[in-house]
Amino acid sequence: MENKYLNEAIIGNKKMLATFTQKGEMQRMYFPSKDNKQYINFFHTGVKVNESDLIYLHDDINNIYKQYYDTDTNILNTEITNTYFNLKILQTDYCLIKENVLAKKYIFINEGKIDLNTQFYIHSELLSDSNNFVATKMVDGGMLQYAHDFAVSIFAKNKDVIKHQINGSKETIKRAEIYDKDYIGMSKDASMAYEIGMIKPGEKKELQICITIDENKNISDIEDEIERIKRIDFEKKYLDTKAYWRKYVKKHNGLKIKEPQNSYDERIYEIYKRSILLFPLLTNPETGGIIASPEIDENFTKCGRYAYCWPRDAVFITKAMDILKMGKETEKFYKVFCRKTQSKNGMWEQRFYTDCKLAPCWGYQIDETASVIFGVYEHYKYSKSEQFLKDNLQMCEKAVDFLKRYFTDILEETNKYHVSYDLWEMCEGVHLYSLASIYSAFDCMLKIYDNLGKNVSEFENNRLKEEKINKSTKAIEKMLVEVKKYINQNMYDEDKKSYVRNAQDKKMDISILGAVTPFNVFKAKEKKVQNTVERINMSLRTYTGGYQRFENDNYMNGNPWPIANLWMTLYYLETGEKKKAKECFDFVVKTAGKHYFLGEQVNNETLKPNWVIGLGWSHAMFIIVLEKLYGKEN
Repeated sequence: MENKYLNEAIIGNKKMLATFTQKGEMQRMYFPSKDNKQYINFFHTGVKVNESDLIYLHDDINNIYKQYYDTDTNILNTEITNTYFNLKILQTDYCLIKENVLAKKYIFINEGKIDLNTQFYIHSELLSDSNNFVATKMVDGGMLQYAHDFAVSIFAKNKDVIKHQINGSKETIKRAEIYDKDYIGMSKDASMAYEIGMIKPGEKKELQICITIDENKNISDIEDEIERIKRIDFEKKYLDTKAYWRKYVKKHNGLKIKEPQNSYDERIYEIYKRSILLFPLLTNPETGGIIASPEIDENFTKCGRYAYCWPRDAVFITKAMDILKMGKETEKFYKVFCRKTQSKNGMWEQRFYTDCKLAPCWGYQIDETASVIFGVYEHYKYSKSEQFLKDNLQMCEKAVDFLKRYFTDILEETNKYHVSYDLWEMCEGVHLYSLASIYSAFDCMLKIYDNLGKNVSEFENNRLKEEKINKSTKAIEKMLVEVKKYINQNMYDEDKKSYVRNAQDKKMDISILGAVTPFNVFKAKEKKVQNTVERINMSLRTYTGGYQRFENDNYMNGNPWPIANLWMTLYYLETGEKKKAKECFDFVVKTAGKHYFLGEQVNNETLKPNWVIGLGWSHAMFIIVLEKLYGKEN
């Protein structure tokens, strides 16, 4: 697959996800979940005007672009104006809400003074391999690109294909000279054209393109489905989709943030609303699994890929979801996804597909197991549902038992367990952040028992169960003391008077703040913590005000991370230093992308997101900060 690193815009519904460049080129299309499968290698469109060669909509020297979403929706508009012919094309992309159809509407407007005889071209290549070979069949109004277990149908409503080419069109289409006598062929890429006709000055014409994906259906059934979809009133579906997303934003305005009064507050409001619109696009509605972000690097050229569910990332996203009144989605994550993915020994592996199958891993992070217990109790704090605690009690107990064994192994140095990676997946060892998460997991387990009292699951009034819980409670209480003691003895540098991320690796790391927020091992104003924050400011704060993850971070050139700034914001809110909190927060607000997506990282020169745009963890931390800033006053 071609390398396409930046997803500038994202659309989707419950089962479909598609990403686009800032010039409107569709880069990826997922179905039936947000992480599997991805079908397209490329999807290019263009026009032939009068006697011209093909003018690609996404790439022509005479094109200028403007891109925006319909307000408070996941409906994307890209205006492409070809200045040579003065032809303006408005491309609107969205996924229908109740149909797995990606709709692409094109409006062609002649803004010049001469007639424009126009044809529209599509050149599509699917991903293909020897085990799932892709071929193409022309159908009424379009083409069907199919393999053994799937088919992607691309067709127009009320338009016939005027010409096509199934084999070898990569060069001929550049001249808009495609031709093929065959209606079917063994090629993963194919091209076709539609007659738009003569567009007079001031006149406009429209074209409706539809893309559907079907799995394990025979061709005749798919062709029947195409004919049914052609009968859909797409103008009505467009309005329905717009109304759905606007209602969704209104429903999930959990912080009750009102219309902004100035440009700064407007940016905050737009990031807030984009977060609301992003989370359902990352979530598998059947399992509650949440991908970290839409994929950016299928070929592993720069990273280990992103379209998987990390339990830790998802825990913080579900906390944000609770703030946004998405409690049902949060509950499904714990009651379905977490329970299905928990290992027999009680831990969670590094990452999973959202259908709960194990994804490619290179180690585990103990904080992920601890974070799930933390997350269960965090959700209870919002829902106040004892039934939720009961339903997940056994899962949490298994996880706590694993954490007890893991921490005992650290204390006794018996090396029974494979060493854990840190939360950044880069360093193996015993890490302060990981220990802080374990501390919090133990603390949350005690609170779960305390809130349930004697009414614990189906074993209510069962003496043996009660004795087991009492024994476990005492063991956990002892472990709490031991974890904090271990941190103070092994994770504090007396020479530098600060905490360190790892006893063997004493680089400053923003994740050290996890011991304060969210895991509450230490208070924000403790002297040792304040000394540590002073060192963080000296070593991780860059000249723009953005914070790096840790010293000498070389991943993607070691840029500032919005997560790091948001973590600092949370810390300063804990200490009551509102001015410093605002300075840290301002960096995130001003560096949000064009469509108010937050990236994983920010280019310190351009102050724009430059890696993993639409990172769920970044948006989650933003919402968590907003709750601290606006929650009480609203």
